[in-house]
Parts: sequence; structure tokens; C-alpha cells
Amino acid sequence: MNNPYLPYPVRIADVRVETEDKNLRSYWLTFENSDDAAAFRYEPGQFAELSIAGFGEIPIGIASSPTEGDTLLFTVNKTGVVTTKLHDMQPGDVMGVRGPLGKSYPLAASEGKNIVIIAGGFAVTTLRATMVWLLNPENREKYGDITFIYGARAPGMLLYKDELTAWQTRDDVRCHITVDRPAEGWDGIVGFVPTVTEQAAPSPDNAVALVCGPPIMIKYTQPVLDKLGWQADQILLSLENRMKCGIGICGRCNVGPYMVCKDGPVFTKAELDHLPKEY
Repeated sequence: MNNPYLPYPVRIADVRVETEDKNLRSYWLTFENSDDAAAFRYEPGQFAELSIAGFGEIPIGIASSPTEGDTLLFTVNKTGVVTTKLHDMQPGDVMGVRGPLGKSYPLAASEGKNIVIIAGGFAVTTLRATMVWLLNPENREKYGDITFIYGARAPGMLLYKDELTAWQTRDDVRCHITVDRPAEGWDGIVGFVPTVTEQAAPSPDNAVALVCGPPIMIKYTQPVLDKLGWQADQILLSLENRMKCGIGICGRCNVGPYMVCKDGPVFTKAELDHLPKEY
């Protein structure tokens, strides 16, 4: 972008309610101008600012993969003024997207390695983008085994259910989908993400782990990976919950010397180990 404050105009192509509480909705956005679509080059793990004129903007992780074309996918939790307005918008409405922003997951540097993805709740968005990218036929052979661990509070709070079902049927992915407590009609895994990780995570040999979730999940998953022999530089954490303005100007995203919007949101555990435990 020439002007980091100027959003690209996009139109809502489709909207889908994702969860039983109806607070999480997915939005497919198309660019109004082809030049803008060509300029918006991103990689899994990055985020963007969604803006609505007169209401403001919010940082949201990009849930689509570059392998899916120029349509962008964002899954938005209804939590404040901007997100409430967005939840009232319909296909055909126009809004803005500013980005892409932040660092991506180091997928090029991870070629030839086994990939372990660990996601919790709503934070599965950028890891959904990563899975779609990894499983693309042009990319899949570049990586070894793929293990996908994802948990939510209840079955009705799981995102991207059709894709989860499709991934579970593949013979080149080990999928472990869990919910926090037993639920009627659920015959899958029951347990918190750290517990399932301890049971399902493979050997750390020649592997990297991509972890994104609520702070409490990250807090209790890190010791599990330590116990299993994972080294700090093998673990990639996304601090997307600390994203703010996107370009490091407002200063509200800082953790120690880092500006999450610019230096992250993806960090190795080794980078974070010597910082205040603010994340």
C-alpha cells in the first residue's frame, strides 16, 4: 500500500453464521477494483483491519488462504461497536480492508518438516488459512506429516465444520477435534486442548508447532510442549489478540520491546521467553 491508513473498498459477497450463539459470522469479501486485489498479497498468519465508515476499524486475522483466489475470508466475533455493525451488514454492502499487516507463519522456512497445528476457539481463523494452504496440491508434497489439533467449548462453537469433516477423512492429515465437556450428540474427543495435545502431538523431531488460541490455552499448552521435548525455537505463537492499529503507531500492542502489529503477531517461543508474561 502507498498509504498505510487507506483501506481498499471491498464488497460483502456472502455471510454465514458459524456458531450456535450466532456471535461468530464469516464474511467473504471481494475487491471493488482489480488493481487492489493484485496489490493485496498476503500469507497465512497475517491480519487486516476491517473498517466501516462512521464506525471505525478492527484488526482481524485473515482466515482465507492465498491459494483460494482474490476473495478474502474473515470470521468476526460480535464484541463491540464495529463488529455489531458488521453483523448487521448483508451481501452487497461495501466496507474497507486495510492490509495485509504483520508477519506470517514461516511456511517457506518450514518446508521438509512435519507441521503440528494447535488451535483453540475463535483463534483457529489464521490456522484455517494455514491448513488450506498446506493442503493445496501445489504445496502438500513440500511438507511431512500434518497434525491438526483444534478445540472449542462445545460442538456448536466449532468453526468451519464442513472443512473439519473433510480434513478428518483425509489420509494425509491427523485430525483431533475436541470439545471441553461431553455434549448430546457428540461422539468425538472430549478434553481441553492442552490435554489432547499431550496425547496426540507427535515427536518434535524435524517439526514445528503453530499455536494460536486464547491466552489461557496458550498458557497451559506451552508446558505440555516443553514436557514432550519441543524446543522454544520450534514453537510459533500468534499473539493476534494484542493487535491494534496494525502499523505500530498507537503503541498499545507492545510486549516488552516488540510491537505485535509490526514485529508479530507470529513469534517463536524463544523470542517470548525473556519477555514480561503479558501475552
